[in-house]
Amino acid sequence: MLSLSKTRILRLSKYINNITGLQFFQLFRFGILLLISIIFSKSSLSQGEIGIYETFLLIAGGVSFFWISGLIQSLMPLFKSNRSHAEDGENSPVLFNSALLMLFMSTLAGVVVWLADDFLADILSLHTSSVPYLKILVAYIILSGPNNLIEYIFLLKNQSKKIIIYAVVSLTLQLIFVTTPVLLGYDLGYGLYGLVAVNMLKFLLLMVLIRRYSRISFSPAYLREHILLAAPLVFSVLLSGSANYFDGFLVSYHFDEAKFAVFRYGARELPFVVLVANAFSNAMMPEFTLDASRDAAMEKLKQRSAKLMLILYPLTIVFLLTSRWLYPLVFNPSFIESATVFNVYLLLIFSRLLFPQTILVGWKKTRAIMVSSMVEVIINISLSIWLIQVMGIVGVAWATVIAYMAQKLVLMAYLWIRKNISPLAYVPVKSWIAWSILLGIAYAGASVLYW
Repeated sequence: MLSLSKTRILRLSKYINNITGLQFFQLFRFGILLLISIIFSKSSLSQGEIGIYETFLLIAGGVSFFWISGLIQSLMPLFKSNRSHAEDGENSPVLFNSALLMLFMSTLAGVVVWLADDFLADILSLHTSSVPYLKILVAYIILSGPNNLIEYIFLLKNQSKKIIIYAVVSLTLQLIFVTTPVLLGYDLGYGLYGLVAVNMLKFLLLMVLIRRYSRISFSPAYLREHILLAAPLVFSVLLSGSANYFDGFLVSYHFDEAKFAVFRYGARELPFVVLVANAFSNAMMPEFTLDASRDAAMEKLKQRSAKLMLILYPLTIVFLLTSRWLYPLVFNPSFIESATVFNVYLLLIFSRLLFPQTILVGWKKTRAIMVSSMVEVIINISLSIWLIQVMGIVGVAWATVIAYMAQKLVLMAYLWIRKNISPLAYVPVKSWIAWSILLGIAYAGASVLYW
């Protein structure tokens, strides 16, 4: 019996690597956050208090998502290939300085939120003179920013099993610390204190990891290199995020609150498609830092993205065909029109599973990413303004799908024209075309059936 268990563990270990470890982390985090929301909805908290919790997370994410993404993506190629400390090996201060940079940015974000208290309360229509739980919010922003490095330190050190262990332990603690006070009858503030407490523990772990895997030495040269590489990525993520906010503003301008709610409930992708694709992309970036391994890395990118398509496309088709019945069941019948918007957003998988950006960030060609993001925003805004008048709220969704695809095509054209790298080298073209046709047929069939 014991040997049988060991055999199963060994078989399972075959599938644990940096990519699957990071994908597991992202999916597990999504599941825990969803579970917290469900528990809150079943607890004694009022809708207003749950709204405050969502606003808390919205503000924290809104002032942090772009620089966290940009700094982490730029760290991936810099860890093994940088001009400042590439020869230092295990004695490199790269992780220490990256953590220092993220701590500075998170502190700056916290200060901005503190100073913009009145403005945020007004623009978010909080009906209060101040953002609720402001001190807790600022503490959370400052602590949580650098903590995003932890899973990537394990990834860079090729400790994929530790990513999974860290995910299970830290996120389970978050679930317990955040929901237990609320279930015991205390107000939301105690749950938010629990969130800060978990992040304090994670911050202590981060300091232990930095002490173990990095030399504690301030390096202005490396910080300059990191900032210069990250800046276009930070800007491109900010641009993409701003386009999403513009879509919401455009719908609210043209329609009433009820129609806006219908759009917001439908304007979402399948979370596991976004999370798995982004985790895969980030995990693959370090593979492209060494010239000798680039051909092998592109072949690996091609093969593993084909495997992702084999899993994610069928799941997307299932949700596309069932969304018309799922929306009234999960929400209520008044949101049935949201399913139409949702089905269009599902088509974002066409572009999500193309990974030219992975190669370019790995090669430190981040300006191309910035230019493509500018193209995406221009197309998104222009098409949204036009299509909302022609197709209503569904037109805004189509503008997003077209703009995202345009961005990937720009990056693929750059690789082909400037670097002489055909899409055939890193995209499983036949698989992508076949699955895209199947999804297109399913979309057309569902549209006819629903109409």
